[in-house]
Amino acid sequence: MEKFENYLKTIQERSKHFIGYPAGIDFEYSELYPLLEYNLNNIGDPFVDSHCDMHSREFERDVLAFFASLFKAPRDNWWGYVGSGGTEGNLYSLYLARELYPKGIVYYSESTHYSIQKNIHLLGMSSIVIRSKENGEMDYDDLAETVKLNRHQPTIIVANIGTTMTEAKDDVGRIKEILKSYAITQHYIHCDAALAGTYLALLDKCRFDFAAGADSISVSGHKFIGSPIPCGVVIVKKNYKDRIGRSIPYIGNLDTTITGSRSAVTPVFLWYIINKIGREGLLKRATDAMDVAAYALEQLQAAGIDSWRNPHALTVVFRTPSPKICYKWQLATQGDWSHLICMPGITKAIIDEFIADLINPQFQEQAQNEFAMYQ
Repeated sequence: MEKFENYLKTIQERSKHFIGYPAGIDFEYSELYPLLEYNLNNIGDPFVDSHCDMHSREFERDVLAFFASLFKAPRDNWWGYVGSGGTEGNLYSLYLARELYPKGIVYYSESTHYSIQKNIHLLGMSSIVIRSKENGEMDYDDLAETVKLNRHQPTIIVANIGTTMTEAKDDVGRIKEILKSYAITQHYIHCDAALAGTYLALLDKCRFDFAAGADSISVSGHKFIGSPIPCGVVIVKKNYKDRIGRSIPYIGNLDTTITGSRSAVTPVFLWYIINKIGREGLLKRATDAMDVAAYALEQLQAAGIDSWRNPHALTVVFRTPSPKICYKWQLATQGDWSHLICMPGITKAIIDEFIADLINPQFQEQAQNEFAMYQ
């Protein structure tokens, strides 16, 4: 028990300086803790009951209906499930695309989350990497030229709705225009909206939904909404899903998901906050987080720190500071750049404390010494 107690103390302390990775940290689910006393499992299709009653499908279906509405899914032609996270949502969507277009080519930008390349490899799909602009957004000229060369094959595109390092958003409307200009009718667009999808849809700041041309959308539940257990939601067109489901007599259900057995607790977490604060509460959560992100950029620039932010982003990018600061604040770093992400729970006071460390002469001196060591 001593090992666990020490671990808990470490987690409690480290959670005070957790700004480099996307995770809502202000959730409170104590009312739901009694669920942890039971072995619950949402095995199989959430819309088909099974022989086992130890599940939370009714809560899962409510969560899915919320996201289907948020993403403007076709009223009578959508399906989805709550899985382990954005990576599983990406895998499921690419799996559908492969079944629809076995000879299709997947196009994704070099700023795309690493899970896409991994999933493409697992599925044995052909793919081509598209250049990214300086801000992390897809280079549409490169996409157009590449698609043109391969227009004889079905086109599968992964659009980023919030890239990992800079939170850039790919323009689904522009992608659709490119496909139309080359008369490509066999196409599939998946939106990897793990990071930004929920709050951008609430704010109506980026058109990436089904009405804009998406065929599937995946989001993470433990990021903007917040959850002690990683989870995610994937929404797809039902007629696509119907092509891959098969009946499993053992569970009295359909095998339509990636993992089969799925957490029955995480859907209740998501249901709880959606119903406790409602869409208006979630919208306020989004506007408050955007306000903190704007404040963070303002204060960084006022302190003379090279920094920037993509439009409507909770991610603020800045020059990589000393390793000591990166460790203390758990900053995600790529080359010369690091970022902080103003997820719900990150306050202006936390930003002030971080910037105080950045401009602290002791930290600056250490950074200069470390730089000199490599010259």
